[in-house]
Amino acid sequence: MTLDTVKSALIDANQVQPYRELGLRDDEYARIKSILGRRPTSSELAMYSVMWSEHCSYKSSKVHLRQFGEKQPKTDALLVGIGENAGVVDVGEGYAVTFKIESHNHPSFVEPYQGAATGVGGIVRDILTMGARPIAIMDPLRFGPADASDTKRVLPGVVAGIGGYGNCLGLPNIGGEVVFDETYSGNPLINALCVGVMRHEDIKLAKASGVGNLVVLFGAKTGGDGIGGVSVLASESFDSAKPSKRPSVQVGDPFAEKVLIECCLEIFAEDLVIGIQDLGGAGLSCATSELASAGTGGMHVVLDRVPLRDPSLAPEEILMSESQERMCAIVEPEKISRFLELCTRWDVTATVIGEVNDSARLTIEWENEIIVDVPPRTVAHEGPVYERPFAEPAGQKRLQANLPNSIARPRSPEELRMTLLDLISCPNLADKSWVTNQYDKYVQGNTVLAQPEDSGIVRIDEKTGLGVAISTDVNARWCLLDPYEGTRLALAEAYRNVATTGARPLAVTNCLNFGSPEDPAVMWQFERAVTGLADACLELGLPVTGGNVSFYNQTGDVAILPTPVVGVLGVIDDVAKRTAMAISTEGDELYLLGETREDFAGSEWAHIHGHLGGMPPRADLDHERRLANLLIEASTSQILSAAHDLSDGGLAIAVAEMSLRKRVGARITIDGDPFVALFSETPGRVVVVVSQWHRNEFLALAASHRIVTHHLGVTGGSALVVADNFEIQLSELADAHQGTFPRLFAGTR
Repeated sequence: MTLDTVKSALIDANQVQPYRELGLRDDEYARIKSILGRRPTSSELAMYSVMWSEHCSYKSSKVHLRQFGEKQPKTDALLVGIGENAGVVDVGEGYAVTFKIESHNHPSFVEPYQGAATGVGGIVRDILTMGARPIAIMDPLRFGPADASDTKRVLPGVVAGIGGYGNCLGLPNIGGEVVFDETYSGNPLINALCVGVMRHEDIKLAKASGVGNLVVLFGAKTGGDGIGGVSVLASESFDSAKPSKRPSVQVGDPFAEKVLIECCLEIFAEDLVIGIQDLGGAGLSCATSELASAGTGGMHVVLDRVPLRDPSLAPEEILMSESQERMCAIVEPEKISRFLELCTRWDVTATVIGEVNDSARLTIEWENEIIVDVPPRTVAHEGPVYERPFAEPAGQKRLQANLPNSIARPRSPEELRMTLLDLISCPNLADKSWVTNQYDKYVQGNTVLAQPEDSGIVRIDEKTGLGVAISTDVNARWCLLDPYEGTRLALAEAYRNVATTGARPLAVTNCLNFGSPEDPAVMWQFERAVTGLADACLELGLPVTGGNVSFYNQTGDVAILPTPVVGVLGVIDDVAKRTAMAISTEGDELYLLGETREDFAGSEWAHIHGHLGGMPPRADLDHERRLANLLIEASTSQILSAAHDLSDGGLAIAVAEMSLRKRVGARITIDGDPFVALFSETPGRVVVVVSQWHRNEFLALAASHRIVTHHLGVTGGSALVVADNFEIQLSELADAHQGTFPRLFAGTR
């Protein structure tokens, strides 16, 4: 949405309103007129257009997302659920943890650095508004082919934006993913997760209650950047030449956000706010309407009071601007002096722009005239709800019948050896240090585990060692083959990754990235994925605390792979007892937990051979629960030296990664077909390292949890040896693993 488009909304009563240019349908515009009993003002039209956008209103996904509430398992851990800026869970010792994942996909394609940077800034403010101190971030990323010219444009800018913003905030980046697939060409997925911590009594909510309380806008001044921003960018595909598809991307200032964070935390510590909301997508339109809608329902705002970076902005532009680093708070009159005093101390601009009333209306004035007079719920919470048609794609059965059997399988020892080298050097499995070294993993001094560990872990209490673990996962190829089962598998993997480190899985967030909801095939994928996640969360007893839907990730008729990123948060009572992935000592025993089957559909091996077809494996959630309980108990009892989840690339990749971490080799013996044993991607498997002193104790514990164990071999040496098959020196593995990203992106920083 360009400035010219917005300014064209400044029209007199005799002109046709440009509602289509603002993204509204004919029936939506008619409904607005019906709600108001008149034609909307240009400012009202601007507000409804951004708040009723797909990104803000969830109008195509609401009917399916209800399952997360309807199927929510009973748990005492959930303190704040879906509907607020972020979910909150009880982690013990009086602490509450809030976490959420969101997308900034389309802005990051248009302007990679600022799109990714402001994605980090936005999710951090969501966590801050809950009353929490942000303590860590993660970033699941997906791009087109690694060697594509556009990937070389987008990826370095995205990585620099994430690092530039997060590092300046002083937040450790503890995990994420970097995945490549041709369907993400032109539609990269830039998902950002943040986690924060607070005491139970410090939880804040987004509501404007208390007649006479003041509405305070504080933080950065409002500018013309981001007008229409993510609210429009994320609500339409990139297949149109209309200028409304290319609005300006928000511009971030991490130093301003860092000051804002510290200012907010002091304000929270003195209990100076009744409610608070950040200004993200839809800007002031969202903050005012959502606060009023969730509170007593009435608010009056004087728009002339909004501090501006650009004094030429029209009222519509002020309402739609998505300028960053801004917050809106509801403050009691008797506390406003202290509130403003703290803002002054932190050099944060703060202005009283209105007050709460009992009118049940949101009214906004500009130059002594009322330019907005609306029922706030109709803007914020009662937008359109569509039951989009959905149908299985016409070629779905053919896709599932296309098994990867046509690919020639490696048989000889040398072929198996080369397959391992090919896989460990392919972009999806190669070492990501080129990316992660641009992030500060250890700032604040509480990071316990970070990339490339199975989960990131941060300590939240120095005295007790209490901490949280977070993992995000999805194999989108599996989701294309079977969206229901693929999403269950995504949850299972994130759940397993958290448990592998010794943490107890507690709650779920998600970022559901899909193509156009106007395509019945895409909506079928979405419905199946949401149903699969809701069913699996119920079965595992994990509440969904919130998340994000990102539609229109496609160019023309080409949609991305259905990519429901699932984040699982777990709790570990003492971070000193976590289990890391690295083999660190010689002479320990290696065990494989779980059974191996022939699972190559949607595998990384099939992917590097250009094949996608067949049926994904099935998630055995009862097995996952028992496996998790074993791993947690073994970690707590300190009988594991290391543990690593098996996923992309199978057993060979898992053991290679464990060996490369601290350059301690391993000698393993496999049974049956060597190719299947080494490279199958059967889920529900973990490799563990146990000292000989704890072997019997561990085997007895595994038996008590009914987990099948297979003795693989022993640790030690400078090579990965697969008995009777092949041997690779760790130096050769390291060269293959570590050389890919520097070669692909040399000179792009």
